[in-house]
Amino acid sequence: MPSLQTALPPELADNVIRLYRECLRRAKYIGHKQHNTELVVSMVRQQFKKHMHEADTEKIQKLKDDAARGLINHMLHESEKVSGHKFSKSS
Repeated sequence: MPSLQTALPPELADNVIRLYRECLRRAKYIGHKQHNTELVVSMVRQQFKKHMHEADTEKIQKLKDDAARGLINHMLHESEKVSGHKFSKSS
């Protein structure tokens, strides 16, 4: 199965620190809109800290894919709100 990270710019997808920073930016944005910034940011930090000593490359790739998926989903959601056009199929 191809990596979801191909949907992100390579300089972000290939670098865990940049991916972490982008996740924190999105968490701050979401938290600000929902008035729970500290909670959302701490959840992101907790997930990255929980896995920071992971050595299994396949698991690392899966974790990076999961983070990329979350970023992509949020960007699509925001784009749908702005444009009024639905990008995903609803079930």
